[in-house]
Amino acid sequence: MTRFSGRTIGRDRSAASGAPSVPSASGAVAAPEAPEPAPPVARPAATLGLTSAATAVALMTYTAPMVTLPDVAAALHTPLSAQAWLLNGTPLGLAALLLVAGTLADDYGRRRVFVTGTLALGITTALGALASSTWLFTLARVSQGAASAALLASSLGLIVHAFQSPSGRLRATGVWGAFVSGGIALGPLVTGAIPNWRLSYGVLGAAALIVAALSVRALTESRAPRGGRPDIWGALTFGLALVALVAALTLGRDGWLRAPVGLLLLASAALLTLFATIEHRTATPMIDLSLLRRPRFLASSTGGLFTGLAVIGLFSFLPALLQQTLGLSAMDTAWLFLLWSGLSFVVALQARRLSGRIPPRRQLALGFALHAAGVLAMLGALDAGSWRRLLPGLVLAGVGSGLLNAALPLLSVESVPAGRAAMGSGAQQTFRYIGSCAGVALTIALATSTGDGLAHGADVAMVVSAGLAVVAAVGVGVLRERA
Repeated sequence: MTRFSGRTIGRDRSAASGAPSVPSASGAVAAPEAPEPAPPVARPAATLGLTSAATAVALMTYTAPMVTLPDVAAALHTPLSAQAWLLNGTPLGLAALLLVAGTLADDYGRRRVFVTGTLALGITTALGALASSTWLFTLARVSQGAASAALLASSLGLIVHAFQSPSGRLRATGVWGAFVSGGIALGPLVTGAIPNWRLSYGVLGAAALIVAALSVRALTESRAPRGGRPDIWGALTFGLALVALVAALTLGRDGWLRAPVGLLLLASAALLTLFATIEHRTATPMIDLSLLRRPRFLASSTGGLFTGLAVIGLFSFLPALLQQTLGLSAMDTAWLFLLWSGLSFVVALQARRLSGRIPPRRQLALGFALHAAGVLAMLGALDAGSWRRLLPGLVLAGVGSGLLNAALPLLSVESVPAGRAAMGSGAQQTFRYIGSCAGVALTIALATSTGDGLAHGADVAMVVSAGLAVVAAVGVGVLRERA
């Protein structure tokens, strides 16, 4: 009687199709092999629901300090010159790690990176509630940004895998983009409604942990491996370049011509040059720089960068300005802020209906134009002490923001090969949060360094925001589509 080896026999499709047994080299007849199991089927509804929920929580933690900034700064004894770090910690972590997270998600598993990021977001957000100093809180915020980078970059990769048809993908990315706006809308409301800012961080941390637990069983793993090692040196140089840039913009409030500011800007430029050199030479770069020659990718990157600079930069600090100039409470500010962010959510949810008639690139141009018009409509409101004068501008800017949040995710996944969807998402969002870091620091610097009061400084910041939005509208509008 012939004895068979206990070793597992490699699967082969010919055996699964009923091919006859083949003698082995030793003369033994190998048993027919078992059919290869079918790959697990993605669950589109669960995938969209969980990725959207995690995205909303991530954006809620991102926007949490907007209405609690005065309380947090007072509790941590943070001087005005350092308050940019309280807001910029999360976008700094996001910008530094989004590209890395997108690459890791495509190569090693999108569900794995998503669950890890969501779990880490819950833990780091809870730790932020325990911070006792400005630097500990900033460190917790940077860690939140790093965790958010993992879940945000992998989310669109999971969605692209779960929704294979163009119409399904259009609907899913539209819903996901709406939840970006939804998280921005809910963050200030939740933190404003909870009387203690530390408790609000605990609530958000618990929400992230619940989503992580549900995702373990409900999501299906997917990847598009390239082989090779993670681009560690690229990630390091890119992260250090961002830290230098944000530090320069933050210190610029006390004088743009001072030596430390110039040295930090030079260091940032040198590190970015080194990063580009590394990306050209490595076999598995964080970002394929040749993609910048594609009009769609260039529009996605430009749109993300200027969304951060013009939109997020201004509206991250505007709630604090409202409290300090108009005397509004945190909750009153949150309700007023909801007019902008709530409209953004509704418009982003419905904007997918426009995509068949208006390409995403033109939606971006329209969104930037509406933001510019809305911001200019708000000029003079703070100086006049009237929150009612803000309402028309908040409506226009909210509609514009909704168009931006709907168009950017779709354009980011359309601008790269399907197997690199997470990298495309990570690239667009990286530019978005680079712009956010610079925009927040610039807005605070402009609003607080004019010498004529916060209301006048806010007007200066609004004019600059509108100008940047106009530049973006023209820039993405003139890019030609080509295959």
